[in-house]
Amino acid sequence: MHTATTFEHTGNSMASLHLKYLAVNPVDLKWGMAVNSVGFQEIGPGSEYPPENHPSRYVFSTNNGRVLNEYQLLYITEGKGKFFSRTTGRGKGISIEKGMMFLLFPGEWHTYCPDKETGWKEYWIGFNGPFADNLVDQGFFSKSKPVLNVRLHEDIVNLYNDAIKASTEQESGFQQILAGIVDRLLSLAYYHDRNSQFMESDTAQKIGEAKMMINDNFTSITPEEIAAKLCLSYSSFRKTFKEYTGFSPARFINDVRMRKAKELLTNTAMNIKEVAYSVGYNNHDYFFTAFRHLTGQTPSEYRKMTQGCGAKD
Repeated sequence: MHTATTFEHTGNSMASLHLKYLAVNPVDLKWGMAVNSVGFQEIGPGSEYPPENHPSRYVFSTNNGRVLNEYQLLYITEGKGKFFSRTTGRGKGISIEKGMMFLLFPGEWHTYCPDKETGWKEYWIGFNGPFADNLVDQGFFSKSKPVLNVRLHEDIVNLYNDAIKASTEQESGFQQILAGIVDRLLSLAYYHDRNSQFMESDTAQKIGEAKMMINDNFTSITPEEIAAKLCLSYSSFRKTFKEYTGFSPARFINDVRMRKAKELLTNTAMNIKEVAYSVGYNNHDYFFTAFRHLTGQTPSEYRKMTQGCGAKD
């Protein structure tokens, strides 16, 4: 059975406070994720932080910090402040501005607070489960980089509000809805943070130009030629391209060729050798091997699958 503790407060120092603390059924974790807490609070300039209206396991002193047994993803939509963690150190801390998220990790000491002069508005959602653990294990999120620059997005705010609403109503299966919201929030946090890093330079523009060159000249262009046209060293271009797309330039070119080969095998009567030459492979045997490695099928098998038993090689 699910239970929730709800706190709502309206006053001069805090314009609004909406908190939901949830008891998690062990069955919920079988889904891969379960939400323990979700909320929003507006901290006015000069207000004490954190507010006292939280359960004891969540209350902390900003001087001493705390350790939680859950993840929490916080989103600051107004104001500014500071964040500290064991991994990042207790020195000057990390400056938090509106449009930033920060991720708290279970078992990791941390503390944070809004600037006394500005206060802030914060949304948060707390969760546990193997789904989140796997994202950390695979390196998508790290204790060494807990702060994410996602900027201000209405859809992110709407997701937090949807989570608060679902936690309030607690209809059957609401934990699974909350798990989906956390998945979406983490996806957006990762996506927007990565792209904000590239937007600070002309990287996105350069990679866009590289992709256009590949799509227009995939039969003959080489990664070295692309780097030269972009006035970049090959090593720098390869590193940046892989960071941005997840693929090396050579792998990306090969995938474009294979995508075109699939189209020709499906929609034309060209024989296999003609398909190979038309997508940039001068060696028919190499095309055969590369195609099977990528798809798990030979070109002939792929054609028969997509065109039917009457297809000819």
